[in-house]
Amino acid sequence: MIRIAQESDIAEMLAIYAPFVEKTAITFDLELPTLAEFTAKIQKIQKEAPCLVYDLDGVVLGYTYAGGHRSNAAYKWTRELSVYIREDARKKKYGMALYASMIELLKCQNYRTVLAGITLPNIPSVNFHERFGFYPVGVYDNVGYKLGKSHRVGWWQLMLGDYQESAKEIISIDQVLATEEGQKALKRGEARILV
Repeated sequence: MIRIAQESDIAEMLAIYAPFVEKTAITFDLELPTLAEFTAKIQKIQKEAPCLVYDLDGVVLGYTYAGGHRSNAAYKWTRELSVYIREDARKKKYGMALYASMIELLKCQNYRTVLAGITLPNIPSVNFHERFGFYPVGVYDNVGYKLGKSHRVGWWQLMLGDYQESAKEIISIDQVLATEEGQKALKRGEARILV
């Protein structure tokens, strides 16, 4: 099932994140954060937006979070999405399920835009995001150096509503989850899992 991440999940989440840090340029962390550092990061994000896990019989198979995009006040309606799935669980579309729920929850909270930064080339990630309606908006050339070389990062964007309408105040995730609409949004992605 898809649910809000709890503090007891964070060690499993960090274990999922470890190979991405150690073996890939998908993330630009050069060293694996400590459990305390990673816990602080997740707790900070959860003050404003969801961090979701896919839990199968008590085992976390993947997670997604909606981190902030820059600190200036006018960016408060924009979130950056990230998703990480255990290597042995990637064929079941847990990432698709988590993103579907995340996007619906962010809409319920009145966020207006979500972004995804993708280290290029990464055709599977580009295809994954474009299936959700993300579209490319730009590329930073040689912006990160990891694993002995410079990397490009492409940016994809998804509008969650009509950008011409006035922005509404952000609703806390706790308030959203207290509604029937919020509970439906949380479970929205579970239908995407291959049986």
